[in-house]
Amino acid sequence: MQDDYTQQIHLICGSTGAGKTTYARELANKIGGVVFSIDEWMVSLFGEDAPESLSPAWIFPRVHRCEAQMWATALQLGRLGIPSILDFGFQRHEHRQRYAAFAKQAQLTIRLHVLDVDASVRWKRIEARNKEKGDTFHMEITRGMFDYIETTWELPGDDELVRTEQLPSN
Repeated sequence: MQDDYTQQIHLICGSTGAGKTTYARELANKIGGVVFSIDEWMVSLFGEDAPESLSPAWIFPRVHRCEAQMWATALQLGRLGIPSILDFGFQRHEHRQRYAAFAKQAQLTIRLHVLDVDASVRWKRIEARNKEKGDTFHMEITRGMFDYIETTWELPGDDELVRTEQLPSN
């Protein structure tokens, strides 16, 4: 059977604290792919310039510019047969559908990886990450931020071709 993990765009989907970045990195190591993490890019490119009080009006235009550049690079990699792992959260149905359409237009295959983890477990992970500031820490997530993001989370439904993936074995 052909390894269909190559020449694909992998969408990592889950709410805050689900383990998306860790999963994306593990997947990249297994399949020889490149991870594009929105949190890493945002902090690297704009973290020093961020206002004290972040607002959607400041955040979203920068997120959209980062995503556009990451997508352009993922397309180049796809044409070379190198898989890309998009760690954008994909918390909303519309966001997932938009990237599915982009991939179809580019004649690339997408695979949706869903990390569905209970909110109480995710909040404990966030608290630990805030305290430890390990390699997946990019910024402190407050309880208020976590609760707000929870209101935007849309678990993929049956109308999306959803497959919760396990990492391929060696």
